[in-house]
Amino acid sequence: MKTIVVAALFAAATLAGCGGTPAPDSNGAGHGGRNGRVSQADLGVSTAGWKTDFAKHSVPLDQFESGGPDKDGIPAIDHPRFEGVEAADRFLTGSEPVAVVELGGAVTAYPIQIMVWHEIVNDTLAGHPIALTYCPLCNSTVAFSRRVGGRTLRFGTTGNLRNSDLVMYDRQTESWWQQLTAEAVVGKLTGARLRVLPSQILSWSQFKRLHPNGLVLSRNTGYERPYGQNPYAGYDEPNSPPFALSGNPDPKLPPKERVAAVQTGPRSAVVYPFSQLKRDAPVNDEIERRPAVVFFDPRVGSALDAPEVSLGRDVGAAAVFGRQLGGRTLTFERGADRGTFRDRQTGSIWDMSGRATDGPLRGERLEQIPSDDQFWFALAAFFPKAELRG
Repeated sequence: MKTIVVAALFAAATLAGCGGTPAPDSNGAGHGGRNGRVSQADLGVSTAGWKTDFAKHSVPLDQFESGGPDKDGIPAIDHPRFEGVEAADRFLTGSEPVAVVELGGAVTAYPIQIMVWHEIVNDTLAGHPIALTYCPLCNSTVAFSRRVGGRTLRFGTTGNLRNSDLVMYDRQTESWWQQLTAEAVVGKLTGARLRVLPSQILSWSQFKRLHPNGLVLSRNTGYERPYGQNPYAGYDEPNSPPFALSGNPDPKLPPKERVAAVQTGPRSAVVYPFSQLKRDAPVNDEIERRPAVVFFDPRVGSALDAPEVSLGRDVGAAAVFGRQLGGRTLTFERGADRGTFRDRQTGSIWDMSGRATDGPLRGERLEQIPSDDQFWFALAAFFPKAELRG
């Protein structure tokens, strides 16, 4: 069974990468050359075509392995185009998942049906350069600022994995970056970290309702891909083995149980399993002494279940917010409608974006805490000191 899954994933990754054109570096020159200071045996993946300084690294080089496609074989979207909700409604439906980033009063949705074929979008939101990233093998969606040390970076896919997670590279220095930890792990910028921006997964129906004037990433990407199809069908079965994981998955939860995670340190995180959130959300808690609440909407579909993303079973999505507002700490309970919440102090009603839609606090907004929904095996691999709550 494992052999079949691995073969299917390799084929899917190859299909996802077909037709991509390697991007030029910041000076417009093509990639070439090879750093000869590290042997092929040390690294475990090809160094051909890389200008990366492989002598600098913060993790063992033999932890990297090929995911199938070559460098930029899964092409990042460098010139994203957007359209309004009404236009996007022609190809998005119901509980289908979209990644959402709000910044400086602007809000953008990135459909997972597009992200599954590209994994990285280099974008600018409210004048700020950002990258929205999605790793299908870890089911992890992370948004970053692209500004590091006074320069603006642009990211592409290396084609390599570490503990099944997307390894990105910046085109300015060709340093390699780990998506889940937001840090450069190989190359000139080793040790640098990207600033993680708050983001969340919403169903398309929720996004339409909460952000009717928002923008949506268009299918007009410049690439020919079967958007709407899922090349990883069936991969998210909770007990199925992960692809390209070094070592055995942490047995505390099924490998592909979805969890909401808040990073609290370089190797630590607070983790809320979806199996608990389905029963108990909203969860009132404290994260590093800060009062926080975890909201959960059970009516969000999986992008990795059915052959068509729109047909994926409902798995839910979470978002984490600070629950202090105006000098007081709020305590939340479920609202009358699924995906809505009520604070006990004022009786105000809140939605999945952390906005009060009715009651004395109408119009107020909770501060979102950066978090990510992902598979447990991936979180545990990178954050071995993760603390399960509940």
